[in-house]
Amino acid sequence: MDSKLFTPFQLGPLTLRNRTIRSAAFESMGKDFGPTQQLKDYHVSVARGGIGMTTLAYASINRSGVSFNSQLWLRDEIVPALKDITDAIHREGAAAGIQIGHCGNMTHWSTAGSFPVSASNGFNLYSPTFHRRMSHSDIHQTVKDFGRAVKTAHEAGFDSVEVHAGHGYLISQFLSPWTNRRRDSYGGSLENRMRFMRECLTEVLEEAAKLKMAVVVKHNMEDGFKGGIEVPESIEIAKEIERLGVHGIVLSSGFVSRAPMAVMRGRIPTKTMGYYMGWNEWLQKIVVSLFGQWMIKQYDFEECFFLENAKKFREALQLPLIYVGGLVSREGIERVLGEGFELVQMARALINDPSFVNKMREGDLTTRSGCDHRDYCIARMYSRDMQCCHNCTEEIPERLWRELKKIK
Repeated sequence: MDSKLFTPFQLGPLTLRNRTIRSAAFESMGKDFGPTQQLKDYHVSVARGGIGMTTLAYASINRSGVSFNSQLWLRDEIVPALKDITDAIHREGAAAGIQIGHCGNMTHWSTAGSFPVSASNGFNLYSPTFHRRMSHSDIHQTVKDFGRAVKTAHEAGFDSVEVHAGHGYLISQFLSPWTNRRRDSYGGSLENRMRFMRECLTEVLEEAAKLKMAVVVKHNMEDGFKGGIEVPESIEIAKEIERLGVHGIVLSSGFVSRAPMAVMRGRIPTKTMGYYMGWNEWLQKIVVSLFGQWMIKQYDFEECFFLENAKKFREALQLPLIYVGGLVSREGIERVLGEGFELVQMARALINDPSFVNKMREGDLTTRSGCDHRDYCIARMYSRDMQCCHNCTEEIPERLWRELKKIK
């Protein structure tokens, strides 16, 4: 068929062999804030499976931005291990990207090594933790750390960085009026709330230009609740991101501390989530297991669930847009590309089958991933590692299967 799916695409200085990207969904496959053989094996399998670019998730720009021991902290000590991963990805013909950001009020003293920070003082029930308002010197240092992270990523062999400005993490906490209650030049009006994002992206783009790296931004089309960012204001933010000169925008939605399933969609298996939490998280383990189905707003899964909102951004912007959200079939991907989006990102389809892209190349419009949206992978990814229930390397207890079968 006449399709652009398997045609090359020029993303800034980077040429991708096709229009597919493994999205930066958190793998939880690190250890002691560094990469592991498991992380390498997974991304190499995705590269071998035909992806245009695979993206390592969520690398913190500094120690204060780390939420989990299994999360990457981008620093000189792990460059050789990361270079080993990017070299292996390149040998399979794919590009290597890394997502950079800071978790803000989603961090903990035990991982960040300091009191959690955010745009404003407060308490994050999701973590749970108190957090303090960033000073101007904190902001200045964080901006510099974004630039340093780009240089570190380049030394590690990455072709692209994805700046995480969505999902209720630090940049998003400055953008959203729900988390930003500042009264200085970084709060209040939209212009002021965009200031921190603008400074971070300017620093990133300056460093990336020297190193000939592609830069994309993950952006919230909406936060997913009343009092957060909604589509009209988000379009204005996206126009500012475009004006700054990034090479593409990844259009997402949701706020992990308020509307987590607005990010990924589906009926989250909360008893399974509680089961995999460690006893060092005993309070969350009990609360999520008993009351999670009422605490976490549930969304039914449908393919291309962000598409209608994303089309509004396509009409308003000229730069390349990267669609993410519920792509599990060739037909869905063709539908998105037909709406004028240049690239597509996927995660769950590639957790289920790292060779999904090659299977699409060899098949037709009926080609579909084996992902059936039970969201077992999501339920365990913050406690163990991101694995599909259909190919998990460990035995899944029968009581968890009973919950998963109800979701199906």
